[in-house]
Amino acid sequence: MAGNDKELSWRLVPSTCVYCGTGCGVLLEVTGDRLTGTLPQKDHPVSRGALCIKGWSVHEFVHSPRRLTKPMIRKDGELVETDWDTALQAAADGLAGARDGYGPDSVGFFASARCTNEENYLLQKLARVAVGTNNVDHCARL
Repeated sequence: MAGNDKELSWRLVPSTCVYCGTGCGVLLEVTGDRLTGTLPQKDHPVSRGALCIKGWSVHEFVHSPRRLTKPMIRKDGELVETDWDTALQAAADGLAGARDGYGPDSVGFFASARCTNEENYLLQKLARVAVGTNNVDHCARL
């Protein structure tokens, strides 16, 4: 067979849509090592083969050239690449500084529809337990 077998391979990978908390079943089309499409999972107990318009395009953000793929911090007004430990420490220091300087309700958290329910749960626990604020919102508006 001519060419790279990995480039020619195509498969469907069952997953859960990331856009809201409903948990619709999707089949992600993978060609080679890239996500190339989304199909509804017909036998899924929640969505039973249905997807909203966001669900049909759930794969599109993964390979976007605008997507950040490495940690970045701002130095002298410019975003620069850094390692994960440095980026996480900068975020922790910034949150602690705002909380300590202006009170816990000066901080707000905005959850993402592109995260799992479990990840969004952890974000609200961080907000409420570690920072001490109930200022949590979410962007999934259907």
